[in-house]
Amino acid sequence: MNGSTEGRAEGNGRDADNPAILREGNWLRTSPRGITLVTTRQVAGHWWPGATLHHVGVLPREDAAQVLCDLAPERGTAEEAAEIADQLGRLPLALTLAGGFLAHQVISPWSMAEYGRALGRGNELDPIELLDQGAGYSGGDASRHLASTTWELSLNALHDQGLPEAATLVRLLSCWSHDPLPLHLLAGSDIDAVVPRARVETALRGLLDHSLTRLVPGPPRCLRTHGVLLDSIARSAPADQHDLLVSTAAELLSAIVPDMSRPWAREDPPLTPYVPHTLALLRRATQWTGVGPAAMTRVLACTLRLAVALHRSGDYASALSVAQDAVTRGTQVLEANHPAVIAIRQRAGRSLYRLGRYEEAEAAHRLALADCTAVFGPSAVETLESCAGLSPVLAWALDRKDEAVALVRRAVEGRTAVLGPTHPSTLIARTYLLEFTAGPETHPDAGAALVSDCHGEVGPGHPITLDAELNHGFALVTAGRQPRALPLVRNVVTGSEHTYGVDHPKTLAARSLLSRVLGELGRFQEAAAQAELVADARTRVLGPGHPWTLWSLDRLAERQRALDGRRSTGGDVQGETP
Repeated sequence: MNGSTEGRAEGNGRDADNPAILREGNWLRTSPRGITLVTTRQVAGHWWPGATLHHVGVLPREDAAQVLCDLAPERGTAEEAAEIADQLGRLPLALTLAGGFLAHQVISPWSMAEYGRALGRGNELDPIELLDQGAGYSGGDASRHLASTTWELSLNALHDQGLPEAATLVRLLSCWSHDPLPLHLLAGSDIDAVVPRARVETALRGLLDHSLTRLVPGPPRCLRTHGVLLDSIARSAPADQHDLLVSTAAELLSAIVPDMSRPWAREDPPLTPYVPHTLALLRRATQWTGVGPAAMTRVLACTLRLAVALHRSGDYASALSVAQDAVTRGTQVLEANHPAVIAIRQRAGRSLYRLGRYEEAEAAHRLALADCTAVFGPSAVETLESCAGLSPVLAWALDRKDEAVALVRRAVEGRTAVLGPTHPSTLIARTYLLEFTAGPETHPDAGAALVSDCHGEVGPGHPITLDAELNHGFALVTAGRQPRALPLVRNVVTGSEHTYGVDHPKTLAARSLLSRVLGELGRFQEAAAQAELVADARTRVLGPGHPWTLWSLDRLAERQRALDGRRSTGGDVQGETP
């Protein structure tokens, strides 16, 4: 059988780190008898002509747990071992080191549970240093047996091969997460700050050939780099490069995340892949020394864009998670009243409201409003943003509509003075004002001018226009103009489905109003059908305990009772007309 090699394992001989020694028939030769097995970090096929390559990845979860149980059988259960294995990415070297640490402690042995907690202590404990404590003592070169140094063998080899940029590129990768990283992130022009764009492809190929990262099929095509490797690379990155690496990583992420001035659309690429990388960048920016306020501000600006995009997509939980982590991390470098931090806090308040956490939302918005007033002044656009953000919490969650109206009038007047009456921000505030002041005395044409301005400024089908049309329909309903409201609200439902999708919270809000209009027009069967769609979707999307879900279930019960009442009296529910 021909000579066979397998890659991705730890090299067990120095010669295997330099495949050139094995070529030209010096060591590997075709033979009808026996198998030659070579372990190597070099996985490029051109090094191994005629060989069969077997790529060895991380261990399956059960096998990874068994490694720990075999090495330290008295330190914990199989499930505890599996949890540690997950934390270590099921990497054989890391598992061996962890097992060695647990097995050989003498003075005060840890349990597996204690070891797992130590690994997760973030800034308090260096996980790579903890792993290295599990290495056995030997008289030979220990570098390939330590999590902190084994990767240096490959980076040194790449440097000797004329690829010093590979080390810089993997340091940049260490700013992000071990989750799949979309490859087009590395195509941004800002990467020139750390690696010349003309050398990125070659440097990346070197990392791939040396098993320092791997490709993950798409779409989108991604890189996946092991977390233990990233942490090891990060701890050895020169301190004078930390600020530049963080700034560059933030700029590359910002180029991918949608700009806040552009409305979200359901055709946009998924944002979920960028969440772990943004959170990892926040973590790295606070772990590394030398990351200054300017770099942290760039990271927060990128995080804000992601939080806004997630919120607009309807993923309020992810938006809140990103925003809250950004506030926690950002205030380790910047003051709590820094403009970048305040902007993130405002976004967190909006997500808290959408998640039904009303008291927390009010507290977040009030604190942001106070800080904005102190830092920017009472008439600044940042302060007016807090006025607008707090107003729906007061109007609909806390039943303080008069205060909400006063705040949103302040936002309308202030934005009109600074930005103009048809600026998108002003249009949003005007839409809030129409919603909060709608009632029996509302003039039927009160929202017509707003809708016309939206059509002229941002165009039909735009999210701002859809909101204005919906609130115009709501004002018509509260003024007793249901027949006039019905076609308008139907069009908003159709437009929202096209823009957001059928389960988006804004689509469900429009459908809820449609159910109300139909019910008040006596079209009970249609009203009940629309109410059921809303209740089912909110239960699925927001959860059964969310206030909006509970409210929708109550409205469904009302519509169903009205329908049952019509049926019990022999009324025609099939041919209902307005």
